[in-house]
Amino acid sequence: MTAAWGRNDADAYGATFTENATYTTFVGTHYAGRQDLTEGHRALFDGFLKGTELADSYLDVRFYGGDVAIVTSRGDRYDDERPAELSKTQTYTMVHEPDGKWRIASFHNTQRQRVMERISYLFDPATKPAAER
Repeated sequence: MTAAWGRNDADAYGATFTENATYTTFVGTHYAGRQDLTEGHRALFDGFLKGTELADSYLDVRFYGGDVAIVTSRGDRYDDERPAELSKTQTYTMVHEPDGKWRIASFHNTQRQRVMERISYLFDPATKPAAER
């Protein structure tokens, strides 16, 4: 996925998703199915995402049986230098398909609001996730 993004290869990027995948961007755009998200990313890679790279940092992977996994990560896109702090939180629902490959069935990308997080933690420290205490 990251390598396909770095090549601005919409077809390879789309191939990492299931045929009926759902994809929600940080601005709320919702793509339904591999073809829809591939076409959308082809336009993005030809436009304002042209030449960008994708950074990710995995926070957690949880398996539910042998064929489903939920992955939580931080991520961001960048032009020249990978950012020190990644600005988005992402959730992937992965499925192990009959051809033996793991693909993304659902992807949700949320813009992280660091200032608002810090303010809420000041008002109520108990709201801070255990991993960040």
